[in-house]
Amino acid sequence: MIRIVPAIDLIDGKCVRLTQGDYAQKKIYNEDPLEVARMFEAHGIKYLHLVDLDGARQKHVVNHKVLERITANTKLSVDFGGGIKTDEDLKLVFQSGAAQATIGSVAVSNPELFESWLQTYGAEKIILGADAKDGKIAVSGWMDVTNLDIFDFFAAYEKKQVNYVLCTDISRDGMLQGTAIDLYINLVKRFPELKIIASGGVTRVEEIDRLNENGLFAVIIGKAIYEGRITLKELEKYQ
Repeated sequence: MIRIVPAIDLIDGKCVRLTQGDYAQKKIYNEDPLEVARMFEAHGIKYLHLVDLDGARQKHVVNHKVLERITANTKLSVDFGGGIKTDEDLKLVFQSGAAQATIGSVAVSNPELFESWLQTYGAEKIILGADAKDGKIAVSGWMDVTNLDIFDFFAAYEKKQVNYVLCTDISRDGMLQGTAIDLYINLVKRFPELKIIASGGVTRVEEIDRLNENGLFAVIIGKAIYEGRITLKELEKYQ
């Protein structure tokens, strides 16, 4: 069964959502992320994707105290991403209770550092973040699109023993227009050994079912929950 992972995006310690990663298109959903996390847990959710949008913009981890509060006050297994650029950042994330860390930009800009983290912490603790736009990898909170082909990127890191890959289609993220199912199906076919996590644009339960049928390991759901397109009650059947 596909793993359901709701997302909490953080700006100034509050639960927000952006549209296509645009900080100017910000909507605050809750002042208290712990309240949201507890609500997820009450519906049987076991996992959480926590994104430090301040960290992504400032290029260092900012909202680690929120991570600490959530891991100390719930049983959720949290993966944390955003602003992890140095050994100190990563250490802080794990000290604050994260079960896994999602790392994207460093994997592009400093592969040696990323590989050293894989060696130090192990493939179970590190998720490769692969944000894509038109088949190319984007970095720095999606502000820069590279010339790196997403399939080449996956292939290179599969050889380096990466286990988990979180792939976000930026063009769909926060748009509530459906997810890039064909992209994910192709990635699973090409890389059957990888645990691929789909993210971006999931709007209906039917999409989750299709991703499940096609072998996706997990799916991240954000705005669809906050806007009531997918209810937490509907997600209970996947737990």
